[in-house]
Amino acid sequence: MDPRTPSRRARARSEAKTPLTPSLVNAISNISLNPFVSSRPSSPIKRTTSGSITVSDSLQRQAGTGVIRKGGVESRLDVVTRDYVPPPKPELKRSRSTPASARRDRFITNRDDSEVAPTLDHLHLNPKSASPGHTARLVAATGVPLNRRILAYHEPPPAASSSSNSALAQHREFARPLYAQRNASIPNSISATKARKIPTQPERVLDAPGLVDDFYLNLLAWSPANAVAVALEASTYIWKADTGAVTQLADAPEGTYVSSVDFSNDGAFLGIGLGTGDVELWDVESAQKLRTMSGHQGQIATLSWHQHILTSGCGDGSIWHHDVRVPRHKVMELLGHTGEVCGLRWRSDGELLASGGNDNVVNIWDGRVGDVAEGARGNAKWTKRNHTAAVKAVAWCPWQPSLLASGGGTNDATINVWNTTTGARLHSLKTPSQITSLLWAPAKKEILSTHGFPTNALMVHAYPSMERVAEIRDAHDARVLFSCVSPNGDVVCTGAGDENLKFWRIWDTGEEKTRKKKIVSASEDVGGGRINSTREGILSIR
Repeated sequence: MDPRTPSRRARARSEAKTPLTPSLVNAISNISLNPFVSSRPSSPIKRTTSGSITVSDSLQRQAGTGVIRKGGVESRLDVVTRDYVPPPKPELKRSRSTPASARRDRFITNRDDSEVAPTLDHLHLNPKSASPGHTARLVAATGVPLNRRILAYHEPPPAASSSSNSALAQHREFARPLYAQRNASIPNSISATKARKIPTQPERVLDAPGLVDDFYLNLLAWSPANAVAVALEASTYIWKADTGAVTQLADAPEGTYVSSVDFSNDGAFLGIGLGTGDVELWDVESAQKLRTMSGHQGQIATLSWHQHILTSGCGDGSIWHHDVRVPRHKVMELLGHTGEVCGLRWRSDGELLASGGNDNVVNIWDGRVGDVAEGARGNAKWTKRNHTAAVKAVAWCPWQPSLLASGGGTNDATINVWNTTTGARLHSLKTPSQITSLLWAPAKKEILSTHGFPTNALMVHAYPSMERVAEIRDAHDARVLFSCVSPNGDVVCTGAGDENLKFWRIWDTGEEKTRKKKIVSASEDVGGGRINSTREGILSIR
C-alpha cells in the first residue's frame, strides 16, 4: 500500500471527530457554489429596521444638509443635490459655400480677448508642485513675481495724443528731420509712373556725317556751359545749344582718329583721346591745343575728368591719371583689367572711380591720389565679375553717391546697381538688348539706358523698383551708341550709327514747369534752331 495515500479508515475517523453545529450549517448554506457569482451583503434598504435607529424629521434635515450630529460627533457627507446636465450644443448651420475650416482649432484659440482674459486670470502657479529652491532661484534670476504671467491678454493701450503729452510731441517734432529721407524733394517715380508721359519723337535732329559706329568708343559729351562736343572720324566739333553755332575745334594727326572726348568739370577744357594712345588737351573758348600727353600703347577709348586730373582708359587694359598742371603728367597707373577699358567715370566728389572693360569686369578704385611718386600703382577697392559681356556703361547716381549702375553688352544685356560702400549688388535687371550707356536722372528717381540691336531703344526705369517707366523703340535707324544729358537735366542727346544726333526731352524740371511756353518760329527755336554756316552742313538741323 502506498504510504502517501491516506487510508479510508483514517479519513472516516477524522470526519467523526468534527461534528456539525448549527452555526456551521448556516455558514455552509450561505456559500455559493457558482464561482462566477460573488457574494455581497444585501442592500441596506432591504434590511429590517428592527433594533436600528429611528429616522426622525430632524435627522432627515441633517442628512439633507450633509451633516449628521450624533453624540457630539459631526459626520460630513458629500450630498449631491442635483445631477450635472450639460448645456445643449448649438447646431452649426453653414451653407454649402462655407468651408469646413471655419471650425475652431484644437490648440489655437480663436476666441476674443475679452473671453480669454478672465479665464487666464484664474490660472496660478502652484509652488508646492515644484521644488521650492528651484522656484525661488528662477524668481530671483528673472525678476518676475511667481504668479505673474510674462505673456498675457490685456486691453489695448489708449492711443497717444499730442494734447495729453505736449513734451513728447515736441520731441517728435524736433527728431522728425533726422528720419526724413535724403533729398526729399526728389519725387519717387513709382507713384508718378502712370501719370507721366514721355514724348516718343525727338525735339531736334542734327546731321553727324562720319560718326563712327563702334561700341567701345565714347564720342559724345555735353559740358556745363551747354555745349555739345562730338567726334566725327578725325575731327572734333562743338555745337552750342544756346545759339546753335557750330565750330570745328580740332583735327587729329594724319593716320589716326578721335576715339573719345570729355569736358572738364567747368566746361572750359576738352580732353581728346586718339587712336594712337595720345591724349590732347584743348581750350574750348580759344580753340587752341594746350598740350599732348603721350605714353599709352593703344587707343584711348574713354576719358573722365575730376578737377585737374584727367583719367584715360587704354586698349591694353591700363588706366592712367594725368595731372594737366605739371610737365610729368602721369601721376598714377591703375592695373585691374585684362581687356580694353571702354567705360570710365569719376564720382562727383572724386573719392571713387568706376571702370568697365572688355574683360566683363567692373572695378571701383579709390580716387584719392595725393602726393605719389612716379610710377605709383593703385589696386581696385571692389572688383565685380557678374557681367558676362563687355561693360561700357557705368554711371554714378547724383542724388545717392554710393550707388553705381553698370550695363553689359550683347551676351549680358543686364543692368546691375551696386552699393559701393559695402560692395553688395542691390538690383539686377535683364534687358532685351545690349546696353551702350546709362544715365541717372538728376532730379528724379529714374535711370535711362540706351540699347543696340535688335531694339535700338531708349528705356527709362524707375528706381528702386526697376520697373519700366517708358520705352522708345527704334529711336535710331542703327544701334544707339552714345548719350549725354544736358546741364539742366531734362534733355538727353543720343548718337547712333545712322550718323544722327537726336535730342529727347525725357525729364521735366521744376523750371520747365513754371516757365511759360514761348511761341517761336522754327528759325528761332531755343537750343540751336538756326541753320549753321559750315560748308559740309555738319550738325545742321534736319
